[in-house]
This record gives sequence, C-alpha cells and structure tokens, in this order.
Amino acid sequence: MTGALDRGDAYRLLREGTAVADVAAHEVLWVEGPDAVSFLQGLVSQDVEAMTPGTVARSFLLGPQGKLVALLWLLRGEDRIGIVTDPGLGSTVAETLDRYRIRVRVRIAEDPRPRFEVWGRDVAAEGWSDVEGLVAALPLRGLGRVLHTGEPPADLPVVPGEVAEAVRVEEGEPIMGRDVDERTIPQETGLVTAAVSFTKGCYLGQELVARIDSRGHVNRHLRGIVVDGDEVPPAGVELVAGERTVGRLTSPVFSPGLGAPVGLALVRREVEPGARVTLRHRGSEIGASVRALPIR
Repeated sequence: MTGALDRGDAYRLLREGTAVADVAAHEVLWVEGPDAVSFLQGLVSQDVEAMTPGTVARSFLLGPQGKLVALLWLLRGEDRIGIVTDPGLGSTVAETLDRYRIRVRVRIAEDPRPRFEVWGRDVAAEGWSDVEGLVAALPLRGLGRVLHTGEPPADLPVVPGEVAEAVRVEEGEPIMGRDVDERTIPQETGLVTAAVSFTKGCYLGQELVARIDSRGHVNRHLRGIVVDGDEVPPAGVELVAGERTVGRLTSPVFSPGLGAPVGLALVRREVEPGARVTLRHRGSEIGASVRALPIR
C-alpha cells in the first residue's frame, strides 16, 4: 500500500475518491446448511426469506427482552447466509446463535480469512460475492464501503483510522459496544427502517420492537454532537441540558471536514436537533450542539 496520507488529504479522498480505511474490519460468520434460512428467519429482525440470493441487508440480533445483542449485515445465499458484525463480536454472535441451534441442519463458523475495507464516494459495489474472495457492500449513509477478504492492493492509498472514524461518526454509523450496547432498544439506533421487517413472522425479541412501533416513540435517539473549540473531549462525558444529564458522548474524534470535534450520543428525545448542550468533565464545561444524522 502507498504511504499514509495527512488528515486533510485523507478526509477529502474518502469524500471524493476511494481508499483503504485503516480500521479494524468487520467480522464474518457463515450459517450453512439446508435449514440456514429458516433458522435465521426465527432469530434476526430482517426478513431473510424475502431476500434475493446475492443481496445484502441490515438486521439486528436481539435478546429475548428485545434489547440489542449485535448490529448485523446479512449476506443472502441459497443455503448459506453470511453474517457480518462489528469487530470483536463474531464469537459473541456465534455463541448466541449456537444456543438456539436445536434439531436444525445448520453449521455456524467464523470466517478466518484476513479482511480489509475500502471506503469512499467512488466505491460502487452492491450485494456480495465470494467467487474469488468475499466482496460485500456495507454502505454508510452517504458513502460507499466494501468489505474484502485477502490483503489490500498495493496501489490503493491508506486513510488513517482517526479520519475514517470521523467520517463514520458524521454519517451516524453506530458501533456495538461503543455507541450502543445491550441496554439499547432498536428504535433508538435510527436503523429500524433498514434492519427490521414488520411483516415477517416471529423472531427473537420481536415483542418489544412491535410494541414500541405501535406506541410511536422511544425516550432516546442517536444524535450527532459537534463540540465547540478544537479539543477532543474523552468518551463518556455527560451531556447536560439545564441541570439534567441527557446523554453521554461516544466516539469523540476531530472532524477535518467540520473543523471541530464530533461524536455520537443517545440523547433524551426532548433535546431536539439544533439544541445546545454542555459537556461536563472533571469540573470543566464545554459547549456543544446536537445535530440530526448524518452530520452536515
């Protein structure tokens, strides 16, 4: 690979071209066998049966009470389904699925091949293929992103991880265990439209998702945070509106595009985009604004 770029050039390259993102790549599992589709149909929030082979769709894996276990992408095959999840969660997802593998003809295995991700405006792949190595489109809201197995090509530039992180935050793409966790309700993530089928049959955790959909609101929403000044605050600092804590900052990073620190937060629903909040950390206070996602 070519040498790493400076922060400003790297940011422009992601927004206007194509590059390898120097980030921990998503992990891949394979659920294989004649019962693979029906097995996952009863466990994940996406309608696996309705997917066309060769397509990719978001999904959730939920616990019995309807809270998140993992954020997923599903790669639909004939009798083979790929499950793509955040770095570090492959074993957790495999173990969770294995607990429900009773009297079904399926195998669950983690993909051991090395992986890398290509990000950028010019990344145009759709769906997935595993003919000469896995290639799977996992698009961000306004940016292409493709997961590959193998080693990155030497002719592609490399974008530093902190720049890719800034773009991820701007696009409002949460990471499990960092921006959302096992206490998070699916509707709080902003991903329900893409990840949940409300017309399929029952699946693990469906009751809470359906109840909240009929009720019409949740108490928190994933929002963007743009911090005043140029110092990046630590993750976990409180967001305060008035005298009330309304959220905590996650994934703080400096955005070369906005020229300011940005982050994500699950913010109380009464604090709407455009509102001002205060970040409190060890006796200091920093102003910030709440933004809808993606941050623009």
